[in-house]
Amino acid sequence: MIDVDSLKDQFVGAEFDAREFVLDPGKLVAVARAVGETRPEYLEPDHPDFQATPAFIGSLAAARHLPIDFPALGGIPMDGGKAVFCIAPVRPGVRLTGRSHLHDIYDKSGRSGRMLFIVSRMEIFDPDERHVATSDARMVVRERPQS
Repeated sequence: MIDVDSLKDQFVGAEFDAREFVLDPGKLVAVARAVGETRPEYLEPDHPDFQATPAFIGSLAAARHLPIDFPALGGIPMDGGKAVFCIAPVRPGVRLTGRSHLHDIYDKSGRSGRMLFIVSRMEIFDPDERHVATSDARMVVRERPQS
């Protein structure tokens, strides 16, 4: 059985990845259209407030999903969804830095058995080190049933 408290003590809060991004205006528009956005600040690159949609920010990914020394958990991993928090507009053509750390690790038990939830958080910063957005990605690992 996985010791959640031990994993939290060892891994939560420590940065394990940093990655740079420069957003392309054409890709921002394509994603905005794909998700049904209608506001001009997401669809028109010439708009004075043109910026990335939360859906686009949620597509930014770290090079690693977990710290390099994170233990193999066995079980069946699944995508547990994403949550994006926009703090300031995320603009195209600006060099952004995404820094990732494990934000939380917790477990729940249900009819299908115990499930472990791992929340990886990427905080996104502009060139002036202003925090502009946060993207949480949840991974769910269903423990394999004991034989």
